[in-house]
Amino acid sequence: MYYDLAADTWGPEEKAAIQNVVNSGRLTMGPKVAEFEAAFAKYFGRRHAVMVNSGSSGNLVGIASLFYRSENPLKRGDEVIVPAIAWSTTYSPLQQYGLKLRFVDVELDTLNMDVRRLDEALNAKTRMIVGVSILGNPAALDKMRKFAEQHGLIFFEDNCESMDAELGGQKTGSFGDISTFSTFFSHHISTIEGGVITTDDDEINALARSIRTHGWTRDLPDTLELCERRDDDFYEAYRFILPGYNVRPQEINAAVGLEQLKKLPYMTDVRRRNWLTFSNLFKGDDRFIIQRENGKSSCFSFTLILNPEKLINRNKVLDALTEGGIGYRLITGGCFP
Repeated sequence: MYYDLAADTWGPEEKAAIQNVVNSGRLTMGPKVAEFEAAFAKYFGRRHAVMVNSGSSGNLVGIASLFYRSENPLKRGDEVIVPAIAWSTTYSPLQQYGLKLRFVDVELDTLNMDVRRLDEALNAKTRMIVGVSILGNPAALDKMRKFAEQHGLIFFEDNCESMDAELGGQKTGSFGDISTFSTFFSHHISTIEGGVITTDDDEINALARSIRTHGWTRDLPDTLELCERRDDDFYEAYRFILPGYNVRPQEINAAVGLEQLKKLPYMTDVRRRNWLTFSNLFKGDDRFIIQRENGKSSCFSFTLILNPEKLINRNKVLDALTEGGIGYRLITGGCFP
């Protein structure tokens, strides 16, 4: 038997939801996406949720939105504090928009940013902190948020690996001025491919919706004005006001997401029970460092760090896992882009 890193979490409900979408004839972004966005925002206690086609696109659209907001927008050359461990597309949108990255090392036991080093990274050009909760384990988001508020910084929360985790009774993904999620196959809920941006800011919500769809005004509610509208429906139907992308989700993604969201509390509970089982098995074995839980982890995976003091041959560990039929991978990425 082989124990893979991720397994299918779909049941008959998801398959029926897909069939219903196919039968409806409406496949491109529409009412199911709107329904999923409303349910997602409610679950995580946010005013707005914007579904996109991946968590990476969520980061891209979120960063782009901050460049086009009316007050105190980001600009090229601004500096951003980021953790030394994250997925590549945490960093790449920052680089693509000309921002300068200031890396802060992580704690070896949590794998999250060491917030004691934030003061060292701060300078006159700093405009934003990016908080990343690694592999289900909440980062010190409360302290990052407080630091950001004290210094007038934007707090961008990349929560793509830690859906349904909690810190101080608050869901991760609800701490940031903008927060992002991934709903890829191996993540806490799966919409095949997908991602979500959440925010309490009405303007950021409007910007994200426009940038998601070519910079179009079509998806914007009348209450979310980014520009003056003409009394000309023919003109307004195809009006583009921003240099946007096409990162829309499909109705199938949203329909599956609605079913998966119902199962999320149960699936998180199963993940936590499995994590506790493995933690107890490795407890007291000083060859390994088990990721220390901060708050309530949603346990993306069971994370092992080889104790650097023990000089263990990593390849021998990997060979043993392979022989035992157990899937494994790097913690999250191999290098900075």
